[in-house]
Amino acid sequence: MTQMAAHRRAVEQIRESYAAIPEGAAPRLAKATTNLFRFRDGDSGAKLSARDLDQVIEVDPVTMTAEVQGMTTYEHLVDATLPHGLMPYVVPQLKTITLGGAVTGLGIESTSFRDGLPHESVEELEILTGDGRIIVARDDNEHRDLFRAFPNSYGTLGYALRIRIKLKPVQPYVRLTHIPFTDADKCMIAMKEICESGEHDGEPIDFVDGTFFGPGELYVTVGRFAERAPYLSDYTGMRIYYRSIQTRTRDWLSIRDYLWRWDTDWFWCSRAFGVQGALVRSLMPRKWMRSDVYRRLVGLDRKYGVIARVDRWRGQPIQESVIQDIEVPVERGAEFLEFFHDKVGMEPVWMCPLKSTGEWPLYPLEPGRLYVNFGFWGTVPLPRGQFDGYYNRLIENKVHELDGHKSLYSTSFYSRDDFWRFYNGIAYWPVKRAYDAGGRLLNLYDKCVRGR
Repeated sequence: MTQMAAHRRAVEQIRESYAAIPEGAAPRLAKATTNLFRFRDGDSGAKLSARDLDQVIEVDPVTMTAEVQGMTTYEHLVDATLPHGLMPYVVPQLKTITLGGAVTGLGIESTSFRDGLPHESVEELEILTGDGRIIVARDDNEHRDLFRAFPNSYGTLGYALRIRIKLKPVQPYVRLTHIPFTDADKCMIAMKEICESGEHDGEPIDFVDGTFFGPGELYVTVGRFAERAPYLSDYTGMRIYYRSIQTRTRDWLSIRDYLWRWDTDWFWCSRAFGVQGALVRSLMPRKWMRSDVYRRLVGLDRKYGVIARVDRWRGQPIQESVIQDIEVPVERGAEFLEFFHDKVGMEPVWMCPLKSTGEWPLYPLEPGRLYVNFGFWGTVPLPRGQFDGYYNRLIENKVHELDGHKSLYSTSFYSRDDFWRFYNGIAYWPVKRAYDAGGRLLNLYDKCVRGR
């Protein structure tokens, strides 16, 4: 009750703060961390503080649900649920992704082959809407249209203040098996069979993802809960998780270390900062080896252009940032990998199967159909005569040619007509008018493509 009372005070504070923002000023939620890669020049917009909306209100082990404030990180939530032997159905890969961010944006992880995306285990949303109301939206009440349109709306319909999310039981350890492939088609076929049967080698599995290191080196990793483990690996210090995939067939992790196995090295992106070199790694405090630290370094480089200056001094070509997550149907996965290797050439690539369990209008994946998320994050030298956006446009065109979709947390280059066709403007605009009639919040195209 004390936590809920504190939440009510925080809700009233943010409501009053929102009402005090001058007309014509676009509100922007001030967060301690961000996992977005849509950078804006300058500091436009009126800041709306969310500093008192980052707590776990309650974990109920009987109903297996949690009441969580919108700016709570998954790291904080997992720390609260694991002592009860519970976890969220889908825990996105990085510690500082927030519940509100994963619901109004998109998140994914290795349980998504069965449990879909993070918003699919949400029971209730308390939302500060664009017109300043505080609304409780559920799938069975009068605000069902907002509840269903909220995923992939990226704060253009409102902000999540409180989320009730379902939890599921866990066991203390995870047994990993890394299955190698030399052919992408066979890899996709195997991934589909494993996901649809929920088994590997006759045993049930709880987690599935994969890694593409090159055309002849791919791995599907399956995980299974375990009550006991013969040993435990530690990838929070000198050892690097993604490299272990290439050298081990079997591995064991604690459930917490499994959930955050990608965070220590931000998948493989820490290599850009020299963190995977033995000397730097031995000198760097473990508390600094985490995704939010690397993200801040990227933000600083974006602001001051250090790497670009060094590249110019060395006579290196201009680099384009290619930071994206996309989904294509599993049967088109090998085709996408062939295109990506030939035209972009960035490796490794994360592969994560998912199956949406329902219809979510702003990210219209076909319910029950198996897709594969491909995640790739880095920079690529631009060909002579080409300009920034060259690779990202190629990827956008290919993804939709393959009947897929692209997450909007990073740069996008769609035309207005294409954007609203791909992201269901027919469904978006009635909800936008119902909950933000004055257009106080940016619309989805202006925010995610025009970068306002």
